Amino acid sequence: MSAPSTLPPSIFNDVIGPVMRGPSSSHSAASVRIGRLARDLCGGTPDAVLVEFDTEGSLATTHESQGSDMGLFAGLLGWEADDERLPTSPQALRSAGVALEIRVARLDDPHPNTYRLALRRAGAVHRLVALSTGGGMIEVVSIDGMAVTLRGDYAATLLDADGDGAALASALRARGDIDEVQVAGAGPAIVVACSRRLLDDAEVASLPPARRARRLSPVLPVLSRRDLRVPFLHAGEMAQVADPATRRLSDFALDYECARGGIAPGEAMDRMRGLLAVMRGGVRRGLAGTEYRDRILPRQSHRFAALMDAGKLLDGGILNRAILYVTALMEAKSAMETIVAAPTAGSCATFPGACLAAADTLGSDEETVLRAMFAAGLVGVFVATRSSFAAEVGGCQAETGAGAAMGAAALVELMGGTAAQGLSAASHALQNVLGLICDPIGNRVEAPCLGRNIAGAANAISCANIALAGYDHLVPLDEVLDAHRQVSQSMARELRCTALGGLSITPASKAIEARLCGTGGCGSCG
Repeated sequence: MSAPSTLPPSIFNDVIGPVMRGPSSSHSAASVRIGRLARDLCGGTPDAVLVEFDTEGSLATTHESQGSDMGLFAGLLGWEADDERLPTSPQALRSAGVALEIRVARLDDPHPNTYRLALRRAGAVHRLVALSTGGGMIEVVSIDGMAVTLRGDYAATLLDADGDGAALASALRARGDIDEVQVAGAGPAIVVACSRRLLDDAEVASLPPARRARRLSPVLPVLSRRDLRVPFLHAGEMAQVADPATRRLSDFALDYECARGGIAPGEAMDRMRGLLAVMRGGVRRGLAGTEYRDRILPRQSHRFAALMDAGKLLDGGILNRAILYVTALMEAKSAMETIVAAPTAGSCATFPGACLAAADTLGSDEETVLRAMFAAGLVGVFVATRSSFAAEVGGCQAETGAGAAMGAAALVELMGGTAAQGLSAASHALQNVLGLICDPIGNRVEAPCLGRNIAGAANAISCANIALAGYDHLVPLDEVLDAHRQVSQSMARELRCTALGGLSITPASKAIEARLCGTGGCGSCG
C-alpha cells in the first residue's frame, strides 16, 4: 500500500472535542464515527452486522457498559455523537430490522480498542477494521481485508479497480483536487481518493474503469489537505519558533491551529466560542439537577453548592468552585447530557471545571477565557503527538493526567503568564500523575473518575501557581511526555480501563456492577 502522510493533530479534532453524549469518548463517541463510516461503506443501514472484539483487548469487557455498543449502533443508523436518541440506539437498530451478532474471540489485535465489523446489505458483504485511538479519534486500518489508513478527516471515495489500480491511481494523482491517493491490494485493488469532497458519478466515469465506487463522508470537524504544514509539533520545536518567555501560549496555539485548519484567527475563536458555550451549558445542567437510570452516583453538586454558599466548607477559594463545576460537569456527562470531550469524556471536567471556576472567580472576559482554552488545547496537541489520551493505552494518567496538564496551562494563561510558564505548569502537573491507573468502579465511567477529575483540577491549580512563582519543573514537557508514553507501555492490561484490576475488582465494585445489570442498566440486559 502506498503510505499516507502522517498528519499533525488538530486542537478541534484531537483535543477539545468532540461534542458528544455518553460516558466515554473512546467508547461512545469514537464508535459513532466508526459506525457512520461503516454505514457509508455499505451504502446505508445494513441488513446484518457481525461485530468482533479481541478477548485480550479492552472492549471485550467494556463494550456494553461503557457505551461502545450504543455508539456503534447509533453510527450505523446515521446518528451523530450528540444525538439525544443515543441511549435508544440498541432498540432502534433492532426496530430497523438489522440482524446483529457480537462475538468475543481471540484475535490477537495489536491495539486494545479494535472494532472488526462485517456488514451485509442487499446481498453484498463489506468488512471494516477500525481503532478507537483516544478522545473520540479513530483510524480505519482495513477495508475488505486490504490495508488502508483513514481517520475521518477527508471525504474518501473508494474505487474498486481491476488489476493493480496503477492507472486509476495515476489519473487521480494528476487531478488538482485530490489531496491523497492510497492503493490497497493488488488484483483487484482498492484505490482511495481523499479530498475535501466526494467524487460524483460523472467524475468517476471519466476515470480509468472502476467496478464500484463507495463514498465515505468525513466525520471530523477539521479536514486535512495536501501539503499541510504546521509551525511546530512539540514544545521544544515551539521554543525554536519564538522565545516562549516573551509570548503567551495562546499566541502559539492560534498560530498552530490556524495553520492546521487553514482558517483565520477569527474563525478559530468562533469555533472555540461554540465549545465554551457547550461547557458552560454542561455546568448549568449539572447544577440544575440530573437523573439517569444507568448511573452509580446520585446527584451531589447541589449539596456542595449549598454548603459552600453557607460558609460551611473549608475555605478553598477557587478550588471549591472548581470542585463544584467539576462535579456538575461529571453529573451532566453521567446523565447523557451534551458535553465536550476535553480531551476525553472521562476527563471532560478536569480542565473545563478548573478553567471556568478560575475565570468566574477572577471575572475574566470571554476572549481571555477563549485564549486560555487555546493554551490548554496546544498542550493537548503536544500530548497527542508524543503519547496518548486513551485510558486503554495509558490508564488514567492519559486522561485526567493530560486534563490536569491542560488545565494548568489554561490557568497560567488566565493569569497573564507566559508560554514558558504555561509549559512549566503542564510539566509539573503531568509529573504528578505518572502511573495513575484506570480502574472504573462498576465498569462505568463515573467513579473513581469524579474524584480523579477533582484531583486533576486541584493539581492544575497548584501547578499553575508554582509555575507562576517560578518553581523549577526540572524536566521539560517533551521529556515528561516521553516518560508518560513509556509508563503506558509498561502498565499491565488489567490497569488500563479493562475493569479487570484495581478498584474494579473490589467486592463493592462487583456488587454495584451486578446491581446495575440486574436492573437492566447494562447493554446485555436491554
